[in-house]
Amino acid sequence: MPFTPFHMGPGILIKALLQGSFSLMVFGWSQIVMDLQPLWVLITGQGYLHGFSHTFVGSTLLAIFSAITGKYLSEIGLRLIGISKPNQLIKITWTVAFLSAFIGGYSHVVLDAIMHSDLRPYYPLNQNNQLLEILSISQLHKLCLYTGLFGALLFFVIQWKYKK
Repeated sequence: MPFTPFHMGPGILIKALLQGSFSLMVFGWSQIVMDLQPLWVLITGQGYLHGFSHTFVGSTLLAIFSAITGKYLSEIGLRLIGISKPNQLIKITWTVAFLSAFIGGYSHVVLDAIMHSDLRPYYPLNQNNQLLEILSISQLHKLCLYTGLFGALLFFVIQWKYKK
């Protein structure tokens, strides 16, 4: 699912469940970082579409990068969009940044492995993709969409309850 918002669905549900212990922005940044390698292949026509970045080993390295860069980018982004005010700056802890990036990276591999036959999630230990077609593409898209919708509803219900 390169370059689609579908990956954000499960992230929205996780945000609803973990609230301030999870950064949806760092999670989203990790989704973008994960798909830079396939984007490069699509632009240049060189390489393996779902290569090393779409393995658990590769996503581990990209999650570390995403956490380190995403923490700062997200804090800046929160200020730019007005969620973080000068007198109430929202700081993303390192624990939250790393948790969010790792969940983002690993979930990205799992979701893509279900629908892409060229993906080898367990490389270099195993060349097989045991996750391929455990759900149909339609079921996978619905899962991502419904987790996002349910997560958004749950998030706002929890926020409303806390404000009461």
